[in-house]
Amino acid sequence: MTQTVLAIVFGLLFGFVLYRSGAANPQRIIDMLRLKDAHLVKVILMAIGTSSLLLFISANMGLIAPHFSVKTAYVGVVVGAVIFGAGWALSGFCLGTSVAVAGTGRKDAWVFILGGLLGAFVYMVIYSDIKDTVLFDKLFDGKATLVDTGVSNYHILIEGVSTMSVAGGLAILFIIIAFILPASKKI
Repeated sequence: MTQTVLAIVFGLLFGFVLYRSGAANPQRIIDMLRLKDAHLVKVILMAIGTSSLLLFISANMGLIAPHFSVKTAYVGVVVGAVIFGAGWALSGFCLGTSVAVAGTGRKDAWVFILGGLLGAFVYMVIYSDIKDTVLFDKLFDGKATLVDTGVSNYHILIEGVSTMSVAGGLAILFIIIAFILPASKKI
């Protein structure tokens, strides 16, 4: 019960933040992807940078025991990412923003959600026909990490570099870029 209540509370907070930051505005997302508006780029980079830095510092200090789950890398992930990106650019919605916008009563968000559900259904129906195709050929021996995360059996792309230095460096770089980007709408 407590987990359900927390999920609802955090879901509402997440939707509120998406709405307030402008990420629930499809035109703002399209303008970001067309490199016309830097606002959401700044928000996204700051969020990723800050949360990554806090996560890895907390893990390094032993305050939390994160579970780093490395998903299998295969050709279909790349194809899916291209399809996702194209849909995001054309509609101005992704899964999280579409649900937040649907809460405001916009019909195009509901159409996007139904389209996503239809796409998932079609994938489920055709999965047995495509599971043995090139889409499921593994990349990097199936599972790869940029640096050693302490979980064995993964292909490590950069040997001998600490996780904290790479994650912390990238997090700080994202935060710096977020501060450097112009505050105006034009990039």
